[in-house]
Amino acid sequence: MSTLVLICDDSKLARRQLARSLPNDWDIKVEFAEHGIDCLEKIKKFSPEILFLDLNMPQMDGYGVLEAIRDQGLNVLTVVVSGDIQPNAHQRVIELGAIDFIRKPCDADKLVEIIEHHGIRDRSIRESLVHKLGEQLEPEIRDIYQELTNVAMGQAGDLLARLLNVFVELPIPNVNVLEVSELHMALQAIDASASTSGVCQGFIGGGVSGEALLLLNDSSFKEVASLMNYHGELNDKIELELLMDISNILIGAILTGLSRQLDMSFSQGHPVVLGQHCDVSDLVKANKSRWQRTLAIEISYGIENHNINCDLMLLFTEDSLKTLKYKVAYLLED
Repeated sequence: MSTLVLICDDSKLARRQLARSLPNDWDIKVEFAEHGIDCLEKIKKFSPEILFLDLNMPQMDGYGVLEAIRDQGLNVLTVVVSGDIQPNAHQRVIELGAIDFIRKPCDADKLVEIIEHHGIRDRSIRESLVHKLGEQLEPEIRDIYQELTNVAMGQAGDLLARLLNVFVELPIPNVNVLEVSELHMALQAIDASASTSGVCQGFIGGGVSGEALLLLNDSSFKEVASLMNYHGELNDKIELELLMDISNILIGAILTGLSRQLDMSFSQGHPVVLGQHCDVSDLVKANKSRWQRTLAIEISYGIENHNINCDLMLLFTEDSLKTLKYKVAYLLED
């Protein structure tokens, strides 16, 4: 039985080029869509198993399509094909449920590599991937995790603001269930072009476990040192102390805030240095064995009028999802 593939792009040339780039020995039937609204109609009409999706289109863009696929529970594996190569674009499409991202113009070898990597020629693997996508967070549960994190990160931000005597800018936290490959991409998208130092700390309690990962842009150390009244010459040892101070404040406070709201206590392990002064991609590569499928909560802290960029990610193990869902279920009751 042929695999039904849908290619959505507002450019006829791009649609045809991508279709010609698909493996010749793959038993497929290809349909085309010209824009986002057309794409959703074709998904509902033909029930394709795989969608290759452009981002920048009229009437409804690719982001809108991904949101509709997620919100309407449509079962299709989506690979984004786009000329928008910004790290944030990569991260956003993964967060919205795409399984991968290909840069335009589409390279046939890269396309084959992605197809083979995800095993999407194999029907049983495709069904498994669709099942996992179906396990993504329900909107109500996501909202609760986001609100719990809002409260906890506010407490952490308050401690940091008092320590440094600054105004801490608090973002809206990102909450997603990510496969390990998606987590790598999300981490790399934080600041792909900057040198970074990172530390992580494990936590466990009440059937919930995970790691808190803190990444600090190396360009932030000078201003962090100044705000903490350190005026000597910076070296690796001093910067590591500063990194540990910041991580102790933020990780400790946010875990305390969450534990109080969830009515469970967390025991924290010793902090582990993931790397100093390295690209995020190198840091991820060196530590990728640490992370598996996870509930990831990302918080990006900024400090007003200061060049300080700090990202905190809480990575809960897959085994924790059931316990967490049970813990927050009562908040959904009327």
